Amino acid sequence: MGTVTIGVSIAVPEPHGSLLQEQRAGFGDLAASGIPTHVTLLPPTEVDDSALPAIEAHLVEVAAAGRPFPMRLSGTGTFRPLSPVVFVRVVEGAEACTWLQKQVRDASGPVACELQFPYHPHVTVAHGIDDEAMDRAYEELAEYGAAWPCSGFALYEQGADGVWRQLREFVFGGAVVPPQACAPAEHDTTLPAL
Repeated sequence: MGTVTIGVSIAVPEPHGSLLQEQRAGFGDLAASGIPTHVTLLPPTEVDDSALPAIEAHLVEVAAAGRPFPMRLSGTGTFRPLSPVVFVRVVEGAEACTWLQKQVRDASGPVACELQFPYHPHVTVAHGIDDEAMDRAYEELAEYGAAWPCSGFALYEQGADGVWRQLREFVFGGAVVPPQACAPAEHDTTLPAL
């Protein structure tokens, strides 16, 4: 028995995921090649590997209670100077992401944990690189936008090589994606009902 480092996130689908991963690498972020483009629900967390079945069972329950929702990314933001991160903003679906991460980290569940910073759904495009490259990431992706219907999330494990690999995908209990999830919205109309 040993420990593993896991994370739970919503994958940014293709072609958007690869595009943003390539951009991140292009800004000089060496971690980019090992991190699939995502919105975090559970940050990197070390657990006993024997806990994985219980964690998966918990995530099945969380997914069963969730419903598909529209996700939309638009523009950039930063956590600087508090944290050396530039990100693409989640402008639709943020409320649903916030609900999900609370369920994943619920105190009664197997991965209860306190966050270092308040939860803020985002897609990291630069982390821990020099200020000039961070500024470039912020400016070059300022007009970036993407939208897709979010139908679930996934459990990932970080390998000894530092690469994050998907262990399992969890599909929401609602089988139908709302029609508005298929087209970009003109403004933020985050669905409150999950």
